[in-house]
Amino acid sequence: MSAPSVPGPESGLTRIDTSRPHPARVYDYILGGKNNYPVDEQLAVQILDIDPTVATSAKVNRLFMHRATEWLARAGTRQFLDIGTGIPTEPNLHQVAQRIAPDSRVVYTDNDPIVLRHAEALLRSTPEGATHYLEADVREPGKIVDLAAEVLDLDRPVALSLISLMHFIPDEQGAYDLVRGLIDALAPGSHLVFSHATADGSEEEAERVVALYREGGVTLRPRTRAEVARFFHGLEPVGPAPVLVSHWRPDAETEELAPDDPPVTVYAGMARKP
Repeated sequence: MSAPSVPGPESGLTRIDTSRPHPARVYDYILGGKNNYPVDEQLAVQILDIDPTVATSAKVNRLFMHRATEWLARAGTRQFLDIGTGIPTEPNLHQVAQRIAPDSRVVYTDNDPIVLRHAEALLRSTPEGATHYLEADVREPGKIVDLAAEVLDLDRPVALSLISLMHFIPDEQGAYDLVRGLIDALAPGSHLVFSHATADGSEEEAERVVALYREGGVTLRPRTRAEVARFFHGLEPVGPAPVLVSHWRPDAETEELAPDDPPVTVYAGMARKP
């Protein structure tokens, strides 16, 4: 029997706010999930009406996570820290990693209680590995690192996944410092797996989407390619970083994720800590 995931310290105690949209639940709707509320569906439908390419971006972004995780597991990575997990959508990161390396240890982190509820029910580890869930916000890097260290050996390499998360953190909240602080806490040989929304090429639509999120009480900060590249400062790229997510590949021998070049509004990349 598979080893169960370990619930966080606040398991089942935090009230779910259904009066305001939450990015994890909006993303769930866009991916075709059903773990969302009318307020999330309303915002998602409005976003898709403005920019239908968001659905393509979300799906290709998910493929990027799968491809990057597979590459890392085959390259020997056995520890993964996924912040901004979102509602479980199979295959989840631990399923991808543990299919290749059953002894992989995965820590998921999110700040939405509904994600915690579903994580407790769905995120099951292999007997050889571990799957743990933390309820925390990326703006609490010290808390995340301390709790993750109870499951992961931070003296060994860790893959840090920040998938479609940091565009919800504005510059004035120290977005770049938050990512740098997390990377600094990890051992050399660790990797950053990163994707981020952009307004490049769709500035008018992006302004309208940002306004919709703002009305729902959520800050959205799309960034240019140059701004996204700053998150990779001091790291060694694995494949091109950053590029449009549909163009990402870990090496020259691998095909692009979407070679027919569908419209996407996400940059992505992976890089190694020297």
